[in-house]
Amino acid sequence: MDRLRSLGIDEQVALLFVTLFGVLLLVTAAEALRSVAQDDDEQAHRVLQLRRDLGALWVGAIVFWVSWISGPVGATLAFGVFSFLALREFITLAHTRRGDHRSLILAFFVVLPLQYLIVGLRRFDLFTVFVPVYVFLAIPVVSALAGDPGRFLERNAKIQWGIMVCVFGLSHAPALLLLDLPRFAGRGAFLLFFLVVVTAAAHIAQELAGRRLRSMPVARQIDRSFSWRAFGVGVAAAAALGAALFWITPVKPGTAALMGALAGGCGTLGDLVMRALKKDAGVRWWGNQSSVTGAVGLLDRVAPLCFAAPVFFHAVRWYF
Repeated sequence: MDRLRSLGIDEQVALLFVTLFGVLLLVTAAEALRSVAQDDDEQAHRVLQLRRDLGALWVGAIVFWVSWISGPVGATLAFGVFSFLALREFITLAHTRRGDHRSLILAFFVVLPLQYLIVGLRRFDLFTVFVPVYVFLAIPVVSALAGDPGRFLERNAKIQWGIMVCVFGLSHAPALLLLDLPRFAGRGAFLLFFLVVVTAAAHIAQELAGRRLRSMPVARQIDRSFSWRAFGVGVAAAAALGAALFWITPVKPGTAALMGALAGGCGTLGDLVMRALKKDAGVRWWGNQSSVTGAVGLLDRVAPLCFAAPVFFHAVRWYF
């Protein structure tokens, strides 16, 4: 541990990426060898799904790496593209009307770029209120000027909710890279890595526990695998992993465990909310075959992060 801490910032970050890509390479190789012996149709379907997930992990890791080496501008642009594609998936299934076109133009081509520009400029005070205050009030005004009163509240709520989740929530991820923390300068990549890993761990642990534990689902009509016992397992897994990764954060193991539990719990609950929205839209996943989007299933993969990132960002900022 002393040897790791004696390394320079660039050396520590390089070691992080070497470890990340090394693990992905080993998992991909193991899965390729395992898939050769699979001839069952059900197993083949699982292998195909796992390959899609591994492909998404590779893309995410490469984007993470490119964001780091390209600096704050590259990180902001990369997550801005993610927000654009995620918002596009969301709006495609939101059943908007002609009168919403002005609001959608405002959301995609004004609000989204401005939000990420504010992140890149590190104007965090404005960044935290721009969407919840100014955009929240501007969207219904623009819709009203279109002169279409049909289902006015419902239409505007959908657009506002999409902006909150896909733009406001996700924009907190690159903001972690730009935080100027005492005695932790230049190591924002570790915080982002910590957030993504503990959120994913909580989600996976909750899914596995929900399938294997015999417990009463909390919201059966939304997700049969979600129960309080499974949720507790997911939070505990995130806390344990957070404590194990305390050395890449500026906090002690106990605080890192609390931060992991907070991020993991928020991400799991956020995924449940997005499942409810999918049920309401009548789809199994965002970007399914019935919707024509540019990034199939992207919102499914980043939904927990959209909810965990704002809570984690402000917890870190307030703590320091």
